[in-house]
Amino acid sequence: MSKAERTKQFIIEQTAPLFNMKGYNGTSMSDITEATGLTKGSIYGNFENKDEVALAAFKYNVKKLQDAFGQEIDKQNTFKDKLLVYPRLYSNYLDLRVTKGGCPILNTATEADDTHPILRKNVEQIILFWKKRIIQFIEQGILAGEFKAKDINPERTALTIIALIEGGVMISKITGNLEDLSTVMLSVNKVIEDLE
Repeated sequence: MSKAERTKQFIIEQTAPLFNMKGYNGTSMSDITEATGLTKGSIYGNFENKDEVALAAFKYNVKKLQDAFGQEIDKQNTFKDKLLVYPRLYSNYLDLRVTKGGCPILNTATEADDTHPILRKNVEQIILFWKKRIIQFIEQGILAGEFKAKDINPERTALTIIALIEGGVMISKITGNLEDLSTVMLSVNKVIEDLE
């Protein structure tokens, strides 16, 4: 990495928790300079504007999340067990310490839905990618004989899993009660168990 690339990466790593905890609107340039110890000129020398920093921070947070889940999914031998990684890890999400401030998908989606079209588009792409991945696991599970093919709608099941997970994260975050998240993850487990 060149010095410029290292500086850019440093800015992303230092601001990723800020944007995830405070959101786009809540994170000021002063917050960014304080977190990095760099001047505004240094920030703008590496990024065109705050939007570009926020987008890079979101992508960094999501990659950390995807890597953590991907490593666990890769260890599993069945498609059912691959799917069960989601409720297992999400029910202990705070213990994972993957991203400071919680789930970057939910955090960014909540803030960017009407106010920041670029971030919104990136959140949409992540959710569509996640949905596609779950659909693939279900379809592969059907082909492998793990799941009963005639009763399963892979897309509807994938959307249900994602909606339950993100809804559980939101409820738990609002109430401050991690038991709420664990309770919802039991419902996600049931959706997956019922595929057999």
